[in-house]
Amino acid sequence: MNAIYFNEYGPAEVLRYGQLPTPMPQPNQILVRVRASSVNPVDWKIRRGDLKLITGQKFPKIPGRDVAGEVAAVGANVTRFKPGDRVYGMPNDGAGNANAEYALLAESVAAFIPEKLSFEEAGAVPLGALTALQGLHDYGQLLSGDRVLINGAAGGVGVFAVQIARALGAGEITGVCGPDNAELVRGLGADRVLNHREHDFTKDLSRYDLIFDAVGKSSFTACQGALRRNGRYVTTTPDPVAVVADKLASAFSTKSAHVFMAKERGTDLALISAWLQAGAIRVVIDKTFPLPETAEAHRYSETGRAAGKIVLTVD
Repeated sequence: MNAIYFNEYGPAEVLRYGQLPTPMPQPNQILVRVRASSVNPVDWKIRRGDLKLITGQKFPKIPGRDVAGEVAAVGANVTRFKPGDRVYGMPNDGAGNANAEYALLAESVAAFIPEKLSFEEAGAVPLGALTALQGLHDYGQLLSGDRVLINGAAGGVGVFAVQIARALGAGEITGVCGPDNAELVRGLGADRVLNHREHDFTKDLSRYDLIFDAVGKSSFTACQGALRRNGRYVTTTPDPVAVVADKLASAFSTKSAHVFMAKERGTDLALISAWLQAGAIRVVIDKTFPLPETAEAHRYSETGRAAGKIVLTVD
């Protein structure tokens, strides 16, 4: 199969497009003919070697955490899916393997693509939407009527977080983003939009039940004063030093800090699918690149200017 891969950690130039063996499904896996995938910040952080303590030194590595396509083959124990089904999901190996013509998904983490979604739209969903849902619901314990602030509201996770916060019953949603994306964030359901270039939300008089930092550019220590009593701070891309400081600070406070990485969970993706089909949430795509141009897509993602998701199409 054709795939994007790298044989060493480094800049986008280490990415190669070429032939690798097609994987074979284990008894509880499905083999997906990938039609679309995406680029997320975690992909280039892995490629750079930022997470090498987790991802190790085994090469070649195929990046990508989002798979959307058609079932090509199923393992012996698979009962929910059959060849030809339109499916999407996030590989549960933790390292990627989605930016290729074929990819494996465990049956338990896959879901049917909503009928109204194209492959390109579906390829933008799994990691971003799962991160938003789990960050707000599982870790942020969002309750109906809560005042919620989402930092990085126009990013790949943030665009889902604004909409999912609304779907979960948030009272007032504040989105923090750049001025060019203010109207986008309002259109997704934010009641207030703050320009991060001009407004430091940690220093104003507003107080929130939940602060979800979808871009990992703040800290519990900095946000503590903006949280109400028993408020929750949730982040997805932590700095190790900041994590320790946050945990120490929250240990002596009624407020709490939570650091997490999204889990591959088919039941969560099924809920997201229902919201997508009903129109309660929608997909926002910034740019689309063909698979051979993944290196350029990585470079664009690294600028931090994408509004929504960066999608890769696979012919």
